[in-house]
Amino acid sequence: MSGTPGARAARRRGLDRWRRAIDVAVAAGVFLVAWKLIVVVGGYPVFILPAPEVVAARFVSAWADGTMEPHAAQTLLEVLLGFAVGASLALVAGYVLARSRLAERVLSPYLVAAQATPILALAPLIALWFGSGLLSKVVICALIVFFPVAVATMVGLRSVDRRLLEMAHAYRATRWQLLVTLELPAALPGIMGGMRVGVTLAVVGAIIGEWAGGDRGLGVLINLARGSLFDIPLLFATLLTIALMGIVLYVLVVLVERRLVGGRG
Repeated sequence: MSGTPGARAARRRGLDRWRRAIDVAVAAGVFLVAWKLIVVVGGYPVFILPAPEVVAARFVSAWADGTMEPHAAQTLLEVLLGFAVGASLALVAGYVLARSRLAERVLSPYLVAAQATPILALAPLIALWFGSGLLSKVVICALIVFFPVAVATMVGLRSVDRRLLEMAHAYRATRWQLLVTLELPAALPGIMGGMRVGVTLAVVGAIIGEWAGGDRGLGVLINLARGSLFDIPLLFATLLTIALMGIVLYVLVVLVERRLVGGRG
């Protein structure tokens, strides 16, 4: 292959991106064909399992007539606020747990117990305490985001090379200098891995919070579509919107990770 090593590497990266895009397109095509075959062979009516083209048409019409937009905007707001709050608190908690064995011994059982309790069971209680408005949804999202990000932060900080820490101490680096110039950069790949998990869980938390109470959001629209409206294609279109929201947020976190971490991720 002609050209400089940098040009060849750029061409390889371009080919890899095209291959990944083709793989995704082929997988999506296989999924849609299998879905259509199941509907045709099984003879399922629309109110049981609508065909892909029916869901696609309802998806477009729901966005065109304004049915989907206010609910999607509300869910996205809840996800972003809950993720920001949960991830911020988790970074602080992860640092404390990584640097204090006492804090780990005292707090870890409570963190594990909170994570082991299904958020679906806690959601009605949180709605009772904080009301059925935005605050309860943010609290639920923050709770479900907190654990994976906190654990990823703790593990990432503890994985920093001890020899580098000893060298920094030998040069009399302050605690702040250690954190900013050594610990955080070294732990960043692990932290961003936790962020990937957390941002998708935030979408789940928002939907669960909306099921527990509320008058707007994609979770509310699911209840309406399967209940009073009995619009199953709209239910599937709402699920598609939720899936696309999760994918877009995940990709955004990955792009931020590549920007911050680069080849170390």
